[in-house]
Amino acid sequence: MFDIIIIGAGVIGASIARNLCKYDLNILVLEKNSDVGDETSSANSAIVHSGYDPKPGTLKAKFNVMGNKMFDDLCNELDVEFSRIGSLTIALSEEEDKKLLELQKNGILNGVETEILTKEKLFEIEPFVTKKATSALYAKTSGIVNPFELTVALMENAMDNGVKLNLDEEVVNINYINNHYVIKTKVHTEENKFSEYESKIVINACGVNSDNIHNMICDDKEVIRPRKGEYYVLDHFNKPYVKHTLFSLPSDKGKGILVSPTTHGNYLIGPSSEFTDDKDDKSTDKITLNNVLESAYRLVDLLPTNQIIRQFSGLRAYHDSNDFIIRDNENGYIELLGIQSPGLVSSPGIALEVEKMVSNYANMVLKSSYNPFRRKMYRLNKMTIEERNKLINEDPRFGQIVCLCEKVSLGEIVDIINRNCGARTVKGVKKRCRPGFGKCQGGFCQPKIVKILADELGKNPIDIKYANQKSFILKEETKA
Repeated sequence: MFDIIIIGAGVIGASIARNLCKYDLNILVLEKNSDVGDETSSANSAIVHSGYDPKPGTLKAKFNVMGNKMFDDLCNELDVEFSRIGSLTIALSEEEDKKLLELQKNGILNGVETEILTKEKLFEIEPFVTKKATSALYAKTSGIVNPFELTVALMENAMDNGVKLNLDEEVVNINYINNHYVIKTKVHTEENKFSEYESKIVINACGVNSDNIHNMICDDKEVIRPRKGEYYVLDHFNKPYVKHTLFSLPSDKGKGILVSPTTHGNYLIGPSSEFTDDKDDKSTDKITLNNVLESAYRLVDLLPTNQIIRQFSGLRAYHDSNDFIIRDNENGYIELLGIQSPGLVSSPGIALEVEKMVSNYANMVLKSSYNPFRRKMYRLNKMTIEERNKLINEDPRFGQIVCLCEKVSLGEIVDIINRNCGARTVKGVKKRCRPGFGKCQGGFCQPKIVKILADELGKNPIDIKYANQKSFILKEETKA
């Protein structure tokens, strides 16, 4: 019998697990994918929003502002890359200038400090913004974060403190019997295998699939509509370019197209925002992506499209309330529905709220052994020559470069495989330390990654997957 089962290992589920791991509770996290953070948490804009945009009085506004204030300490404890670069929402006419004033008033109600910049001041701090701009709303507390690393770090720290994680297990049925929940899962790693778990408390953090879990437990039915966003990724390049996150004016579809640096020196352009009926639809299409580029020209006059190295899409969990639903449904069932943008920045605040709800059902005794700090990551490309040489002298594997594009060493890859919540797939390695994120998109390093994974996990290379269970890379041996 578990005290708590959390369903879903995205940034929300991982944040909750990390918050609750400081208590003497038996906690299990169930995730249908082969890795944590493989849905919305790994396909978003990677922005730590300041909080001027959400409607005052909503949960989005409350947790956006709360979470933003928590990010410095959180990322310091977990050694996650995070930078407050500030954001600029661009106006292109007198009418849009007035809308910026409305956004600023909205921010004041939410407790967020912003500044209206004249076009002269705007061009001074951001030379690459479009010359059509008439003014901008500057939010200095806005930032960028590595969303892959954040989700992994949260879960790793939770596991360091005793939380159990089961991957490749999809919840197919839940019953409430004798004051506890009986959860049946389908195990994707073995054909026709099912498992069963019992828990006093169930926390539904399933993103676009959270309605499925709700509808297994509750008589009233919920519907989550996936909203798809498509993006371009630009390579990192040496020439000066955009330094802040550039936003269009928000609309009923969301925060609009952005152009933004990432924590690794790449640039994101996007997202689109269209509903889809398919909760597994991660496709991209030429028409939508062309519209993304066209809209981005409202923000900048120059788009270095010769630096595009990838397109991708992600799904956001839209609820008809257009707000977060964070609900204690009694009997120990807690659910989170409609956690779309600004869900990433809101995650630490949401986890605090869920912690309070859990205290209604569980004996919250703090562990004396709790450690909020994650062991620091190795990042050779951020080290000085002296620091690298010292590390290589201690372990020569850090001197063997596997990914030439991102300058990632064998030592770094071995380390992220062997941590708690370590990589088990090629995509898992890519998310944690970036081999495959560069210009060649894994064309040169992927075969090496497959071999390293096989060696470290004690598997046949044929059994190493790209991501989830059906994503085979190798079919059979062809030579002795």
